Amino acid sequence: MNKRFVITSLLGLLSFFGFGQASKSITTPEIEKEIDAQLNSMSLSEKVGQTCQITLDVLLKTDTAGKVIEPIAIDPQKVKEALLNYHVGSVLNVGWHTLSLAEWSEVMKYVHEPYLKKQTKTPIIYGIDAIHGVNYTIGGTLFPQEIGLAATWNPLLAEQFGEIVAYESRASGIHWNFSPVLDLARQPLWSRTFETLGEDPYLASEMGQNIIKGYQGGTKIDSYHVASCMKHFVGYGNPMSGRDRTPGWIPEKYMRELYLPAFEAATKEGALTVMINSGVVNGVPGHANHHLITEVLKGEWNFEGFAVSDWEDYLMLNTVHRTAETTKAGIVQAINAGVDMSMVPYAPYYQEYCKLTTEAVNEGSISMERLNDAVRRILRVKILLGLYEKNMNQAKKYPEFASAQHQQSALNAALESITLLKNEGEILPLKKNQKVLVSGPTANNLIYLNGAWTHTWQGDNPNFNTVGRTSILEEFQKVLGKDNVLYSEGAKLLIENGYEATQLVGVEDFKSKAASSDVIVLCLGEFPATEKPGDIRSLNLLPEQQELAKAAYATGKPVVLVLTEGRPRIIRDIVKDASAIVETYLPGDFGAEALLDLLYGEVNFSGKLPYTYQKYDGQVEFYDHPRSVDRHKNGFDGYDPQWDFGFGLSYTTFEYSNLTLSKKSMNQSDTITVSVDITNKGKVVGKEVVQLFISDEFASLIPTGKSLKGFQKIQLAAGETKTVRFQMTLKDLKFADANGEWIFEPGTFSVKINKLISNFELN
Repeated sequence: MNKRFVITSLLGLLSFFGFGQASKSITTPEIEKEIDAQLNSMSLSEKVGQTCQITLDVLLKTDTAGKVIEPIAIDPQKVKEALLNYHVGSVLNVGWHTLSLAEWSEVMKYVHEPYLKKQTKTPIIYGIDAIHGVNYTIGGTLFPQEIGLAATWNPLLAEQFGEIVAYESRASGIHWNFSPVLDLARQPLWSRTFETLGEDPYLASEMGQNIIKGYQGGTKIDSYHVASCMKHFVGYGNPMSGRDRTPGWIPEKYMRELYLPAFEAATKEGALTVMINSGVVNGVPGHANHHLITEVLKGEWNFEGFAVSDWEDYLMLNTVHRTAETTKAGIVQAINAGVDMSMVPYAPYYQEYCKLTTEAVNEGSISMERLNDAVRRILRVKILLGLYEKNMNQAKKYPEFASAQHQQSALNAALESITLLKNEGEILPLKKNQKVLVSGPTANNLIYLNGAWTHTWQGDNPNFNTVGRTSILEEFQKVLGKDNVLYSEGAKLLIENGYEATQLVGVEDFKSKAASSDVIVLCLGEFPATEKPGDIRSLNLLPEQQELAKAAYATGKPVVLVLTEGRPRIIRDIVKDASAIVETYLPGDFGAEALLDLLYGEVNFSGKLPYTYQKYDGQVEFYDHPRSVDRHKNGFDGYDPQWDFGFGLSYTTFEYSNLTLSKKSMNQSDTITVSVDITNKGKVVGKEVVQLFISDEFASLIPTGKSLKGFQKIQLAAGETKTVRFQMTLKDLKFADANGEWIFEPGTFSVKINKLISNFELN
């Protein structure tokens, strides 16, 4: 019997990019009065110190060669030098690897002791990159990286993720998380693609807002939440060369339509801090961009938190970007552009920073008004975090750290993120009586499931892998028993001359074991890396891995390709002969468990691509391209990705019908209700992402072929039908002109859901 339900979108179009929502003020008159009193009592050196951030290494004991002693220990003299003599306001980082909860407790004891003993006037704010879990605390719950979280298309999972990361960060004594990354993945070569929420501004806005809800829990932060940090403002994810921290070129129209919306939505959600783009946009370094930081972020959007630089970026204005002739000139540029805190972060540079900034204020090149504004913003966040309160607003205990409930949430996120791209002849689900050969360079180590920012910066050291979590091979052995699982490595991933490389190994062993198997699960992907170490010269999957795939096909056995990768590597030449292809992204510590549940049909696939999966190395295009991209010499078939944005298969099929618009003609003040029926035509329960796209048929500036304007993820039992509704207003039909001003033009628009299309007129 067909069951029918009606769902109305709560995400819908009315709130697209935050339109119609007031920006959340994070302050009160009482807080500002308290800040006034503090500012009046502070010396110039104390104010300058608040704008200085140092890395933990600066405070650690070292040997005679200057190397940090293991296990780490705080050097009290270094604490006195930085926090008492130079009045440093912030500390970040972890050294080089994960710490235990006990070690974090010891670090926080020394870092906060000067304030608690009333030796300093202001407490330290401590920041960390906990971007897919509290990835620098031993035993922390590790989720999929952000790109995988985006592939869930599930804002509720994003909020749960934020809540759990915040809780476990606070269990570690950390009040400030350098997350979420709101850069758009518009350059697939970029090494930090995996840290983003995909290529689309609407998807990134919705998921980013919900992460921030989870992190902060409100404006006044309690003992179980943290300050969020939007990053990297703005345009960092589109370097023209594809290499990290290299220039981008973004016209004002596309800055407004593509790159700014996720940050604006996060600002309206009440995000407390922002980190600045280390790269260059339109010839202006991010840290010198007064227009974007001061005029747009702080002016137009009324952002009341503070802006922190990225690593050493005030120095880079002098040494790399060459917009400042001296270090002091770089400091002046950054602070006057609107950067409030500088991630210096080493000694002796922090001492130099404080001295040069003090000189610049005394000379008048940085006004006292600007310095006071920066310090006010920093103090405002410290007050909201409860750092002035007893015990630094910490709870006595955090019993849910790495709890079964937290781990189940991470598993759920992995289950909903992993995306089925091909399933020829319904080779999946696999059968448990099949003998499986597991092979490939990413099959037998957790580092390939987690990627960078896991236990270490680059995430490439298996010595710190979470105890008890499994690789893909280990999970197959756990599920099927070792007698039913064969293993042959086939290839190794390594770094040669600073770039990724693959080396074939044991190919004859691979062929021999393939002959004894019923199915081959071939795990291909990337070596963990981020930022400059993650730069690559081609998006093509390394040739040795493709050779291994072809060797697998030559055996005549069905081959399931499992991709573990931080960006969509081109696999065009090995797609056709694969029986199935599964994109796992970087699914985290529970990725192998989730993968096996999906491969064996214990759970249905529901992930959808958060980016356009490119097919050609020299032709990079996105789903929201103008119609000119569709043109080819033989017609309109020029746009040819491997898989389109939003694509993902399931073990069931969904039928869309009855696309209905409440009005066929729309005035400026009208709202149109868009409704559509979705029916599960298969025999198993499934989750489907209902995606609504709008096309402007004609405009004075070239319109996109389609743009995502709403989505909902729903679950349907076999045979069940649900009606999904979206609300659409004038603001959903606007576009930015050449000057970045939002405008609208009357005309014909198309609503597209799945393969259904309906038109309406804007009067």
